[in-house]
Amino acid sequence: MKQLDTELMHPSEQINVIIGRIYRSGMTTTSGGNISIRDSNGDIWITPSGIDKGSLTPKDIMCIKQDGTVIGPHTPSSEFPFHKAIYQARPELNAVIHAHPPGLVAFSIARRIPDTNIIPQARYICGEIGYAPYGTPGSEDLGAKIAAQFLNLKYKAVIMENHGVVLGGTDMMDAYQRFETLEFCCRTLVNAGMLGNINTLTDDQIQQYQGLIPHNIARFMDVSYPSEERALRSEMVKIIRRACDQGLMISTYGTASIRWKGDDFLITPTDVVRWDIIPGDIVQIRNGMAEAGKTPSRAVALHQRIYQENPQINSIITTQPTNLMAYAVSGKKFDVRTIPESWIFLQDMPSVPFGSQYRNTDKVAKMFNKNSAIIVENDCVIVTGKNLLQAFDFLEVAEFSANSLVMATAVGPLCPIGDEEIEDLRVAFNVK
Repeated sequence: MKQLDTELMHPSEQINVIIGRIYRSGMTTTSGGNISIRDSNGDIWITPSGIDKGSLTPKDIMCIKQDGTVIGPHTPSSEFPFHKAIYQARPELNAVIHAHPPGLVAFSIARRIPDTNIIPQARYICGEIGYAPYGTPGSEDLGAKIAAQFLNLKYKAVIMENHGVVLGGTDMMDAYQRFETLEFCCRTLVNAGMLGNINTLTDDQIQQYQGLIPHNIARFMDVSYPSEERALRSEMVKIIRRACDQGLMISTYGTASIRWKGDDFLITPTDVVRWDIIPGDIVQIRNGMAEAGKTPSRAVALHQRIYQENPQINSIITTQPTNLMAYAVSGKKFDVRTIPESWIFLQDMPSVPFGSQYRNTDKVAKMFNKNSAIIVENDCVIVTGKNLLQAFDFLEVAEFSANSLVMATAVGPLCPIGDEEIEDLRVAFNVK
């Protein structure tokens, strides 16, 4: 992934950006959580204690020098002892994130470690996860217990008993992506558990899956960027950032594409954090080849086949929102007969087996002759539209409907719209 530009961005600026993202994403509270960076001098930069996380600026970030001198206008986080202990235990780690996001706290309270083998990339990003016994917040005892876990070189993430989570990274973006992905896994597991079942992948399945992904796409050199193509790039960037803001994509996963002309299209790259994507990052696909110097999404072959098979489709989004992914992980049928809008837009949203988009690309592409969206078990959802805004709208509707269905499991038996009402909708809205 393309990182925050650590050569140009000061540690206090990096911390300010990431704590802002964590707060706006609902993964910490005004007073909760703390993050830090160890710089090349060995100084530790850390969020202050008791200052509103929603209004921090780089000037609020504190610095603790190697000799213990404190620089800055506030008091350093009370959790500084365990940040320091982690850095001492793991010299290769230069960033630490501690927070209390709801999904991870749920596992912390239940005293369980989440199984990240629910989607292929999660185990790679998160790694194995440690577990630290309870310690008083801010105490040297808690720092020692956490550091003891980090002495195991397999762990870059540790669940804190009845507290939350702490994660390390080689840099701030590495730590953040691990944090965000782990919380995504926890929320998906919680939602899937509410549906009644959780299907995980074996290590062999994940390894075989990686072998199915096409990697060797040809490149072309004579790239041109006419004004209409540039406009599509800008449109994609706006929607991708909007999807991140609404929790429909995370920094490490989410693909969008737009048909440009004929079967040529634009698609997101693999190596850019979704939050930070700019128009110049978008990859042009022409005659099945990618513009030189960029690596398109691993879903590029699937998107190409969908466009070739379905001239009515002009945009595709592949992503992993947590409520829809609960259905992908549980194997439960996602019944869109929840509210009229859901059925009118989606009608049906079938599931296909894990890896189908690579094993049976042609078959999956042809499914979009009748379906606007499908679920790939333990992987993703794929949503299409006549333009990018419509595809995004369909994605929102599907995720909102999935959220309602998951919540409804705590209320009582589900009562979807009946066949007679569906037929009325079919006639009233001319649905075939």
